[in-house]
Amino acid sequence: MSLSITLIQTDLVWENIDANLVQIEKKINAIAGRTELIVLPEMFSTGFSMNPEKVAETMDGKAVAWMKRIAATKNVILTGSLAIKEEGKYFNRLIWMLPNGQCSYYDKRHLFGFAGEDGHYTAGNKRLIAQVKGWKINLQICFDLRFPVWARQQTNGGESEYDILLYVANWPERRNHAWKTLLAARAIENQCYVVGVNRVGNDGNNIYHSGDSMVINPLGEILYTKAHEEAVYTIVLEKEPLETIRKQIPFLKDADGFMIR
Repeated sequence: MSLSITLIQTDLVWENIDANLVQIEKKINAIAGRTELIVLPEMFSTGFSMNPEKVAETMDGKAVAWMKRIAATKNVILTGSLAIKEEGKYFNRLIWMLPNGQCSYYDKRHLFGFAGEDGHYTAGNKRLIAQVKGWKINLQICFDLRFPVWARQQTNGGESEYDILLYVANWPERRNHAWKTLLAARAIENQCYVVGVNRVGNDGNNIYHSGDSMVINPLGEILYTKAHEEAVYTIVLEKEPLETIRKQIPFLKDADGFMIR
């Protein structure tokens, strides 16, 4: 059982929704061959802006409508996070858009207080594990990576809760060692594939992002990575190697039982 995933590592135009949607659509249109899931960075329409009053849209806004159109036109699942306004609050919200126009979402749990995100956005309190073609995908955002309990497999008799752990990010180059190390750690400890999609380039605060988007297998081995340049890459993940690893090294059955509240 296979799943084709396209990672789009791109520079972002600061707080300019229209420009970002145009440039990302060009990249999507240039994808050669078939893909089933396209992954965009965190806050892909604006950059990591702490001005939600200026840039946030509703779920009826142009960015979500754009995602709906692209997913339908290309017959793919499209995911990435946006600054969303809802009921007077702002959320860093990852949208999981299906080709039929239906969508689910995950609101970022761990807000990056060092940049003041917790002063502008409201934290989510529920995880989202999406399903496609028999694959279960745990969807998370950037700073969530530093908190392993939030990503931890909640096993039931050794059965895995998910198969892929996916992070979308605006993770600065100055801390890219942590990014690369923690992505590998999450893959090993949760015995899953990890996909991390990060932006490149300077943001509006002149903070540089080196990308370092990665795909890592359940043994912590890097299947793909790219740094310091824009990149569009499609990888096909196979379920059989994952299942084999879990059978040969069945350590998840020995994990501590717990419940995230």
